Amino acid sequence: MKIVVCAKFVPDATADRRFRPEDNTVDRAGVDGLLSELDEYAVETALTVKEAGDAEVTILTVGPEQAADAVKKGLQMGADAGVHVLDDAIHGSDAVATSLVLSKALAKLEADLVVFGMSSTDGGMGVVPAMVSERLGLPAVTLGSEVTVDGTAVKIRRDGDTASDTVEGTLPLVLSVSDQANEPRYPSFKGIMAAKKKPVETWSLADLELTAEQVGGSSAWTEVVEVTARPARTAGTIVTDEDGSGAGQLVEFLSTNKFL
Repeated sequence: MKIVVCAKFVPDATADRRFRPEDNTVDRAGVDGLLSELDEYAVETALTVKEAGDAEVTILTVGPEQAADAVKKGLQMGADAGVHVLDDAIHGSDAVATSLVLSKALAKLEADLVVFGMSSTDGGMGVVPAMVSERLGLPAVTLGSEVTVDGTAVKIRRDGDTASDTVEGTLPLVLSVSDQANEPRYPSFKGIMAAKKKPVETWSLADLELTAEQVGGSSAWTEVVEVTARPARTAGTIVTDEDGSGAGQLVEFLSTNKFL
């Protein structure tokens, strides 16, 4: 079985995140980044399936040179190989264009099982798995809180606010998992050293038979027209109750700021 995990390189949420002033896109090259935390659950799911049977796991990412770190993390966790789609023309792509690039790469990899996280920690849209499944003409079983793979059958439990559903599909298919699906493993020292010898291919748009006009900011359906930095935090209001008026002051503050 060929399993491909689509992993995204995202800016570190604990570091300085910013937009590029020239086009108001997220700066992914000039800031600290890492494998999206929610995609670690997808990697763990793929590795669990691999360990239960005969499978090969490939990490697929699309992004700037630094996105190779996302592939590296997946290899350190235990994946077998990596593919990095790297092309300057991809910069500024929206979810539609990203799904196009991913679907072309997945078709080339001839994946039997495609695994996504529930969404990315930077965009948070969660629509790319469905878009990819549509482009590939494959069924999608999404947002699995529990995943079972038995031969060519894939079954998930999807937990909602008031009930849980069981959804089944047959390979090949696209799968996405929630952050309740498992507990991602930490790379061991042995895994970190072994990752250095694992094959990683770098593909361009030409390798996927795509043109620059099909991707990038010029073809995006949406555009960020203005960015304003979050204002610095100011000191809060302290309400004292030395004369019994504290409750009244608190109500007035909440009312004035329309919190009531």
